[in-house]
Amino acid sequence: MRLEAYWGVGPKTRETLVEELGTDRAIDAIESGDVRTLADAGLPRGRATRILRRAIGGDGIDTLATSDARSAYKELLDLAVEYAVTERAADRIRVLTPLSTQAEMNERLEDVLAARDAWERLEEDDQNRVLEAYERYDNRDGNAYAAVKAAIALLDAGVEDGPFAAIADLETEALEDAATALGALEDGRVREGADEELDRLRTTLGAIEDMDANALAIIEDLRSEGVGDVSAFRDAFEDRLQSETQVTIDRVRDAMPTDATDATDFVGGTLRRLRSDLTEAVDEREATVRTKLEATLEDAEAAVEGAISAVDDIAFHLSLARFALAYDCTRPTFRSDDEAAPTLSVVSARNLSLATRADENVQPITYTLGEHSLSDGDFSQPASEDNTDSNDGRALPGDERITVLTGANSGGKTTLLETLCQVVLLATMGLPVPAERAEIPPVDSLVFHRRHASFNAGVLESTLRSIVPPLSANGQTLMLVDEFEAITEPGSAANLLHGLVQLAVNQEALGVFVTHLADDLEPLPPEARVDGIFAEGLNPDLELEVDYQPRFGTVGRSTPEFIVSRLVANASDRAERAGFETLAEAVGNDVVQRTLADARWNE
Repeated sequence: MRLEAYWGVGPKTRETLVEELGTDRAIDAIESGDVRTLADAGLPRGRATRILRRAIGGDGIDTLATSDARSAYKELLDLAVEYAVTERAADRIRVLTPLSTQAEMNERLEDVLAARDAWERLEEDDQNRVLEAYERYDNRDGNAYAAVKAAIALLDAGVEDGPFAAIADLETEALEDAATALGALEDGRVREGADEELDRLRTTLGAIEDMDANALAIIEDLRSEGVGDVSAFRDAFEDRLQSETQVTIDRVRDAMPTDATDATDFVGGTLRRLRSDLTEAVDEREATVRTKLEATLEDAEAAVEGAISAVDDIAFHLSLARFALAYDCTRPTFRSDDEAAPTLSVVSARNLSLATRADENVQPITYTLGEHSLSDGDFSQPASEDNTDSNDGRALPGDERITVLTGANSGGKTTLLETLCQVVLLATMGLPVPAERAEIPPVDSLVFHRRHASFNAGVLESTLRSIVPPLSANGQTLMLVDEFEAITEPGSAANLLHGLVQLAVNQEALGVFVTHLADDLEPLPPEARVDGIFAEGLNPDLELEVDYQPRFGTVGRSTPEFIVSRLVANASDRAERAGFETLAEAVGNDVVQRTLADARWNE
C-alpha cells in the first residue's frame, strides 16, 4: 500500500516518514495506531494523531458531521487522557473514534467495564503499586524489563478478570527470573550489581588503571618515604597495590617483571600486566554471567513475550476504566439497527465538562427522544397527573422524535445539548456513559451546532451548509442545534428553524432544537414537541435558581423579572436603582417585589 493512500499523508509527509522509518515500518506504525513512532520520526504529534484517527476509524470520524461535534469529541478524549496510566495509553486514547458497529461497541464496553470492576475491587495499596509499576514502565519507554515488572505488579495485585486475564496464566517465578536477567543486561553488557565477582574484578581493574595513569607520582611517593634498595621498593609497591586495590597477592607477584631495568620500568611493567590480566578476567567473567542470563531469558521467553504484548493493552483498558470510575459511568444499551423506532433516552445524565469543576453542583438530567420506557421513578421530582402547563408538575414525555427546547437564559439548555452529545459520543466509542441509564440509537451522522453569535449572511450560509447535507442524507441523524436564531434576524430565523424541524421529521431524524422562538414555530408537526426549562426565583444571595430538568410539553420562559429583581437589589446608587426600577415596572413591578421578598424570606 502507498503511504499517500492514507488520509493526511502528502508528498512531504511521505518523504519524512520514508527517510526516518522506511515505507514498511511507517505503514506498520499507521496501521497499529502508533503515535509515538510517527512523532519520533518528525511529525507534529497533533498531525500524527489526526492521520491515525482517519486510518483507524475513518468511518467513525465521518459520523461527526459538524465542527462542533468534532470539538466535543476532542474534549471528551482530553478528559479521558487525564486518567491514562502511561503516555502510550494516552496516545491510544487520543486516536479512539466512534466505532462502526454495535458489536465493536459492545466488545470494547465489555473490556472497559471488566477492567473497571477488577480495578475497583483492589485495595488502595495494590492500586498504588500497579500505578507505580506503570510509571516506571512509562519512564523506561515501555522496554521489556519495565513490561515484565509491570506484569509482576499486576499479578501481585491479583487482577485476573477481563483484559487482565491476558497475564493471569503467566508464571510469576519465570517473570521474576526474567526481570532479574533483563535488569542485569543492557546493550549486550552486564550491568553493575548483577554479579559480585564481576563487580569486584571491574573495581580492581579500575583501580589499577588509575594507578597506571599516576605511575610516576607513585614512584615519587615511595622514594619520598625513604625506600632505597630494590627489595624494599618491591615490597613497598606490593603493599601499595594491596592497600589501594583488591588485587590478590599472587596476581601481583605474577605480574611483576623480573628483568626491569629501573623503578619506572618495574612499576609500569607490573601495572600493564595487571591491566591485561584483569581485562581478560573481566571479559571471561562477563561472558559467563551473560551466557547464564541469556539462558534464563530463553527459558522465560514465552512469559516475557506474553507480558510485553499484554501490558500495553491492559494500560489502555485500565486508563479507560479509571476514567469511567472517576465520572461514575455506566453501560449504555443500544437500540438495534433493525428496530423500527429509534430512541435516545438518558436517565440522570451528567455533563462531564461541569463535573470537572470542583465547585459545580451538577443536577442530573433525564431526557428522551422517540419511543421510551421512562416512568415517574426516573425523575427526582414526582410526575404530574396531567400534561398541564404547570411550574410545579412533571409530565412524562411522549414519543416525539423531535423536541424544541425553550427556557430561561443560563437555564442549562446548551448544557443539555452537550450532555446528550457526550453520552452518544462515549457510547459509540464503546465507552461507559455518565448516566444511570442510557439507550442509544444507531447514529450515522451527529449534527451538533453550538450557538454562534455572528450575525451575517456568510455565517448563516456556512451553518446551513454544515447541518442540512447530513440531515438530508440517508441514515440515522441526530440533530443537536443551539439557538439557530443567533445568526439571522428573528423572523427569518423562525421560518428557517421551522423548516429544519420539518426536514428532521421528514428524514425520521432524532433532534433537539434550542430556541427562544417556540411561539413563532407553531404549528409544529405532531412528531415534535416543545419542552421547557424554568427559572424558579432568586436565592438569598440573589443568584438565579433554575430547575435544569426540562418539563415536557411545556414552553419554558426566560423570566426576565428575576434578572431585573437582582439588578434592582444590587444597584450601587440611587440613580442606577431608579433606572432599574423603570425596567421593573416594564416587566411587572409586583412580580419583582414578590421575587425579592421570597429571596429575603428564604434567608
